[in-house]
Amino acid sequence: MATNVFITNQQPQPSTLIAVQSNQWSTGLCDCFNDLNVCCFAYWCFPCFTCNTASNFGECFCLPLLDIVWSSMQLVSITPCTPPISLAMRVAVRHHYGIQGDITTDCMFATFCNMCSWCQISREIKRRRQMHTVINAQPVFMGAQHYMVTNQPGVITSQPVISAAPQAVLTSI
Repeated sequence: MATNVFITNQQPQPSTLIAVQSNQWSTGLCDCFNDLNVCCFAYWCFPCFTCNTASNFGECFCLPLLDIVWSSMQLVSITPCTPPISLAMRVAVRHHYGIQGDITTDCMFATFCNMCSWCQISREIKRRRQMHTVINAQPVFMGAQHYMVTNQPGVITSQPVISAAPQAVLTSI
């Protein structure tokens, strides 16, 4: 009499990886010790630092120099107001990365904490541009990878597909 035994090689179910960036600033306004290079650069050569930060964000390298023109006009007789380029950069970075906030807070930070605001902007750009590596400690069979690209900033979806698992048929006589 022949007995059929079926052995099925079942693979663990794959998990979907969704990497979503936070909707908050990655560092606080006064968290300069998180990146001392940024802080020192801003402290020792603020105009060069702002130009470099604007360039890293994809804006014109010389754009922040307009804030220097703005500050020199304040010395002449124009009443103090918010530096326009600093405010515009802060709002642009916040909108680009989907960070929560409002124009009132941006205006306050750009006016009264301008150097700290630029440092926070620079740290944010630097952190959001870094490549992220996710390590999974569980052994998983990763078949062909299918990636779905979305128009939402910071969302990466990877949906692994497991091809048909091999099956063995044992027959005993």
